[in-house]
Amino acid sequence: MKGWIGSTWHQLGGVAEALRCALLAGAAAGALGGVVGLVVGLRAYAPTAWFAIFEIGVPAALLGFLLGLVVGSLTSLVRRRGRRV
Repeated sequence: MKGWIGSTWHQLGGVAEALRCALLAGAAAGALGGVVGLVVGLRAYAPTAWFAIFEIGVPAALLGFLLGLVVGSLTSLVRRRGRRV
């Protein structure tokens, strides 16, 4: 792949699977939370909508990171157990 997406994906290739899942899930949840925060902020009070992006986006990113870490850890564990049998 060319561009910054391909180079970022290539750089994450050396990271442990659990951390890679956590980073990707955190980024995706943070972006989604930021969009939701923007919509909620614009509907509530437009001059402070920028703050709602952070109010909803940052906790969403943290939650996505934690869920991605759990899922990535479980995936690694299942793959390791499958190799032993």
